[in-house]
Amino acid sequence: MDTVTQSPTDPSFVQDPYAFYARVRAQTGLCYWQDYGMPAAFRRAAVHALLRDRRFGREIPTEMRRPSPAHLAPFLATEAHSMLEAEPPRHTRLRRLVMRAFTSRQIQAQREGITALCHSLIDGFPATGPFDLLSAYCTQVPVITICRLLGVPTEMAPQLLRWSHDMVAMYQANKTHDTECAASLAAQAFSDFLRDYVEQRRSAPRDDLITDLIAAEEEGDKLSTDELIGTCILLLNAGHEATVHALGNGVKTLMQQGWDPAWLAPAGIEGLVEEILRFDPPLHLFTRYAYEEAEVMGHRFQRGDQVALLLASANRDPAAEEDPETFDPTRPARTNAAFGGGLHFCVGAPLARLEMQIALPILFERCPNLELAGQPQYSNSYHFHGLSNLQVTR
Repeated sequence: MDTVTQSPTDPSFVQDPYAFYARVRAQTGLCYWQDYGMPAAFRRAAVHALLRDRRFGREIPTEMRRPSPAHLAPFLATEAHSMLEAEPPRHTRLRRLVMRAFTSRQIQAQREGITALCHSLIDGFPATGPFDLLSAYCTQVPVITICRLLGVPTEMAPQLLRWSHDMVAMYQANKTHDTECAASLAAQAFSDFLRDYVEQRRSAPRDDLITDLIAAEEEGDKLSTDELIGTCILLLNAGHEATVHALGNGVKTLMQQGWDPAWLAPAGIEGLVEEILRFDPPLHLFTRYAYEEAEVMGHRFQRGDQVALLLASANRDPAAEEDPETFDPTRPARTNAAFGGGLHFCVGAPLARLEMQIALPILFERCPNLELAGQPQYSNSYHFHGLSNLQVTR
């Protein structure tokens, strides 16, 4: 197996990881990424296969678990009840119960509220001078939508955002001991806040997702309070983080390359959103553990070995996509890896797509003269790939 070296915190890589992906894809489909100390899949076929190979999964094998440092206990306690970190049969049970509440009907019911929210946020844009579209619009749409969906007061959005940022930083390549401490404090505070809300909804149900999650039942089985809290935190952390970056990256791409109004029309918007997710997705790397000895592309994995799946590299594989380095919303629709795949396919993907399908046309209809005010910079937050800010004029 070939070995490649590339620091995920190197400034040039952070700003453009795609050049590295292209070099490795041309060299091999599966290589040893020395900086991560594990094999990594870069080609579409390998990523697609590993996402669906049940010999690999997210949950760490039992015999590999080690006592964790005390300062990480609150964060890990929250993670322990997340279906993102679970495998069958626990994952099957959690996902089935969550999907009974988080239905397509529940998601589509947000359409009117998201539309009104987008217009309201644009009404608040400054009339003159540059401003940060990321904080004024791209961040606000998903976090306020999630608050409304859960039934949490929207005035709590800034606090939820801070907790979410602190927790999600645990998945970044540049995390430190301070990152871990902040994540644990956020997890504890977030859990305590939601625990109170869950108890309120048990005694006084309302028309919101927390109430629906409490009521979700199959053959007498329900979500425990800890599972409810873990699910709500997952929906906010994973759901809002991905949509913020996808919106920001998409707006940046459109302003840099220009856009055809047909892309933003009802007949073109789904294609535009899928191309944004393919071309510059919010999550670039996801890992799996091997659960048994397995041979993949000539490499033999042992139980407990980890493998990195390069979702963004898979999306630009020339073996699977014609002219993949070109942004083209009219290209034929194909499944991309932006939301993962297999049984861990992102449960919030339909909501993220809906938010983008609504937020992008409204933004460019209301602000037809939107322009960049400076060169956008990506934040040093790999495995995530999103902008630190997006200065624009209208």
